[in-house]
Amino acid sequence: MDSEINPWSNSQTVDLDRLFSEFGIEPIGEVARNLPEIPPFIRRGIVVGHRDYNLIADAIRNRTLFHVLTGFMPSGLPHLGHLMVMKEVVWHVQQGGTGYVAIADREAHAVRGVSWEKCREYGKEYLKALYALGFEGTTYYQSRNDRLKDLAFEASTRVNFSELNAIYGFGPDTSLSHAMSVVTQVADILFPQVDAGPAPTIVPVGLDQDPHLRLTRDVAYKLRMFTVEDRGEYISVRSKNAPVGAIEAVHRAFPDSKKYAAHVDIPGLTQTQVEEIVRRIEIEHGGFGFYRPSSTYHIFMPGLQGGKMSSSVPGSLFGFYESESSVKKKVMAALTGGRMTLEEQRRLGGDPDSCPIYLLNLFHMLEDDIELADLRRRCESGELTCGQCKKETLERVQAFLADLRDRMDAVEHLAEEV
Repeated sequence: MDSEINPWSNSQTVDLDRLFSEFGIEPIGEVARNLPEIPPFIRRGIVVGHRDYNLIADAIRNRTLFHVLTGFMPSGLPHLGHLMVMKEVVWHVQQGGTGYVAIADREAHAVRGVSWEKCREYGKEYLKALYALGFEGTTYYQSRNDRLKDLAFEASTRVNFSELNAIYGFGPDTSLSHAMSVVTQVADILFPQVDAGPAPTIVPVGLDQDPHLRLTRDVAYKLRMFTVEDRGEYISVRSKNAPVGAIEAVHRAFPDSKKYAAHVDIPGLTQTQVEEIVRRIEIEHGGFGFYRPSSTYHIFMPGLQGGKMSSSVPGSLFGFYESESSVKKKVMAALTGGRMTLEEQRRLGGDPDSCPIYLLNLFHMLEDDIELADLRRRCESGELTCGQCKKETLERVQAFLADLRDRMDAVEHLAEEV
């Protein structure tokens, strides 16, 4: 397995072209045009890819049911690097999505060796940040959700170790708890459809998390009783593991259909029309009726010192409750895309695309596109020096953190109740 797509790797280097070509992730630009409004994280090229986002765009546009889910592993305190996914989840909830957030304490305990007490402590901070940013919906800890555990067990009946080896590189030394945490994440992704009913489900993640989505989409397909195939002149509903009564129910639901031993052919309807009825029949006969989950993929914001942003590199990021003096020191010491001398900066201008300070503004600190464009212009023209840019950015960071802390303190009771 390539370490570039290992969800637990300390490296955040991902080959976009490879992911698009080998794993079926599609650029998001075209489907995003179907949204009533294009959010900043897509407009600014932060979210770059998707799987089946057309289902979500249609649901947003038509105001029909859809879910949004993501999870956070509580192996440390939340920080700057977690903000993007949080914002994506909140935006989709605001567009009408039913919100779900999992605190992946089983994963943290199995993979990182974090104590249950620490998982609870860190998890509370993630939840405070989410609620402070405007999240509304269902939140839970994996270890305390019995329905999730039952779903994980059911999902495990469709996963074998050869698949885990192929997707994650698991081998003889991999602990069973690590494998169980993966299956629990599959259940996390499918849980909204068990809790609130089958519907398209969007899972915003970083590109390195795609292995979880590939596995879950496969499991969701395997747990279906039927496949629904467009054969041109008719729609064919084919049994995978459906009980006899279910295939009979499909035949009865479509008066013009023809029934065979293990499939029913239906003329005169679209695939979508047939799928809706078949999904309902499947649920009535004890099935799940899952939609394969959709996903969006965002690029990683670089650390303040360049390279990856990681809690193991303290200077690369700042936490939400970090002291003002520490935040100031990190921002003012950050790498920039400026020139070696002031004279060169004035003459040649800076390179914002390689500048962590500019990208900090692009990702989080400047919400107004016009202001961001002006910042870019001033940088590239040489009008703005790196020192002045850092001072302006620091003011935005300090205001942002002060506001976020106040809001986190105000919603602490919500996090305590989870």
